[in-house]
Amino acid sequence: MIVSVSAAQSHAINPVTSVVFPAIMADVEEVEVVIAHHERATLRVGDVFLKIDADQTRTDIEVEAMAMAPIPTPEVLWRKPPVLALAALPGAALGRLGEPSTASPKAWAAAGAAVRMLHDAPLPPWPGRSLEEIASELDSECEWLVTNDVLPADLVARNRRIAEAALRPWTPVFTHGDLQIAHVFVDADEITGVIDWSEASQGDALYDLAILTLGHEEHVGDVVAGYGTDVELDVIRAWWSLRSLQAARWLIEHGFDPSSPGCEFAVLRSQL
Repeated sequence: MIVSVSAAQSHAINPVTSVVFPAIMADVEEVEVVIAHHERATLRVGDVFLKIDADQTRTDIEVEAMAMAPIPTPEVLWRKPPVLALAALPGAALGRLGEPSTASPKAWAAAGAAVRMLHDAPLPPWPGRSLEEIASELDSECEWLVTNDVLPADLVARNRRIAEAALRPWTPVFTHGDLQIAHVFVDADEITGVIDWSEASQGDALYDLAILTLGHEEHVGDVVAGYGTDVELDVIRAWWSLRSLQAARWLIEHGFDPSSPGCEFAVLRSQL
């Protein structure tokens, strides 16, 4: 998913402009393509991740958000637009959407505690999307899913009704904005870092918790226990539906498959 930042908003962001760029990197056995599509690509070269983004505003946000976050984040090694070099994090991802997580309940609880630390931190100076923007995008995506026969109309309509519970006023907090479990790294049940901050902004705390637990409902209790306060589970469920409906077209158009087992379409069906 993509965060939209206006020119006026981008002036509130202080990008890192260092151009310390090594002429030659150490010998490596291979270059791994982590993710690649027409907007951005991430490569792993040894213990360095190279993020190449066509939109430098997203990179500005990522660098500034990592500098502000009170939880572990990757070390910025250097930046020379359009490339951002980050050090690899120790440990392994908490899991992957569509696959069972092998992480322990303690690791999931640690993730919840880290999210709470982030939400208690001072707000970033740039705002997130408004309720009106989210609702308008949701309606457009639902219409596209039905018009193009991607999903049955009744499945879309029922999840659209469930999503309505998320469209309520909230007190903004510092949100990661794309807190997939693949972005949270753990080692020995401790959080070693959180990656991919390009969608960080002021937002709804329950949105982060929902994205973290998307497709892994069995770990909601562990995350909430670590988070340390009661949450509205119906709103988390609403964000599951909303996220899955909104993300489908982008995923399809960028070569991903939301119909894979355990992924977005499975989440929509499980909501019923």
